[in-house]
Amino acid sequence: MRARNGTGGEDGGGDGGGAGGDTARARDRWTEAEFRRLRAAADPEIDAMVARYRRDRPETAADPGGLVRALIRDLGRAKARARGTAVAAPAPDDPVELLDDLAAATGLPEWGHDAALIERGQRVFTEYGLYQSVALFFSCLPLAYAAPESARALARVSDLATGNLTRRVAETGQMLIDVMGLEEAGALEPGGRGHTAAIGLRLLHSCVRALLLERDGPDGWDTETQGPPVNQELLLATLMDFSLVTWEAMERMGVVLGDADRAANLYAWSVFGHLMGVDACEDGPLTLADIGAISEHLGRGLAPTPEGRRLMAALLAEMEEFMPMGWRKLPRSLIHWLFAEAGPGVGEVPKMLGVPPPAWWARPMFATALAAHRVSWLPDPLRPVVRGLIRRAGRLVILTYADRYSGGGAPFQIPDELARRWRPRVRAAA
Repeated sequence: MRARNGTGGEDGGGDGGGAGGDTARARDRWTEAEFRRLRAAADPEIDAMVARYRRDRPETAADPGGLVRALIRDLGRAKARARGTAVAAPAPDDPVELLDDLAAATGLPEWGHDAALIERGQRVFTEYGLYQSVALFFSCLPLAYAAPESARALARVSDLATGNLTRRVAETGQMLIDVMGLEEAGALEPGGRGHTAAIGLRLLHSCVRALLLERDGPDGWDTETQGPPVNQELLLATLMDFSLVTWEAMERMGVVLGDADRAANLYAWSVFGHLMGVDACEDGPLTLADIGAISEHLGRGLAPTPEGRRLMAALLAEMEEFMPMGWRKLPRSLIHWLFAEAGPGVGEVPKMLGVPPPAWWARPMFATALAAHRVSWLPDPLRPVVRGLIRRAGRLVILTYADRYSGGGAPFQIPDELARRWRPRVRAAA
């Protein structure tokens, strides 16, 4: 990851602006000691709530993965209620009160009531959602798989809870839509879909910690060196994926956000982070001045792992299965392209994850794409062609997961307004 102060909208024109805060103060805050503290910290308040729930229900000790699955079902029902959709009655063993109790106790932070700023931050997603879909699948997820603790947690909980390495990807995409893709007031306030997604994710993380910490032997979690699963450092890295990493991937595609839009987007994600229990967002939102020091630290922790390679292989296999004839190698080619100029460490992510070489046609095509938005004298027709290709890739990955989960218990749903903007042309099954 690399931080920069961008200006402008598509093609770089725009509003300029300041750095968004005091960089010296930010560097004083984000010391190695602070990151060690975050790595050792979990979410004690919610972990205690889950522990009490499990003590009162001894049957969950025999099947902790069942608790995760039941909570996912309950989260789906809660989001349906937030949409005003009728839902079936919960099964007797579903932990309804966990989600309801936390929802009742969790409101917006004192600093998180700037509705206009939240709306502007959400608009970044609604306007550039197809680019952000490409960023999520081909940049953010590979970065998460290249972070050893993240890869181990994702792989192990997928094995234990659902047996599906890629289902979590669809759930992450749905979470992005629930939080950022709704053009309605109060999506992050109690009762809104974004609020429900945030607190549900906070509970799921606590269940994941319990699930992983109970494993003994070679599959046990080494808290001594890795900190607790889904620790505060990892949660902070997740917010960076959804903000900074996404902006940089979009910039590579020719969409450069101005400082005001980036600050608003980061503010909205900080509100979400507070609801999700991110310690770094407890007393105030993250600012553009914070992201440089944070990204510099997090970029040093990347390394290859068997879990990361397995996750990447599963993701690529699923996405390439849905590519039309002639474009099957587009996903691997996009990954190589998005990381090609990422700098030391981060630029090695495709190699760390064993991503196969790009298609033969990828290098000249993407070189042309890069030149199309960097060199002013190139003909304008190149720009819409390149953008059309990227938006096509975004639609394809959305349809991949809409189709994949259309018959399951956790449907992938796109609000009507986004569907009109993105024009995904969903097939009948989805």
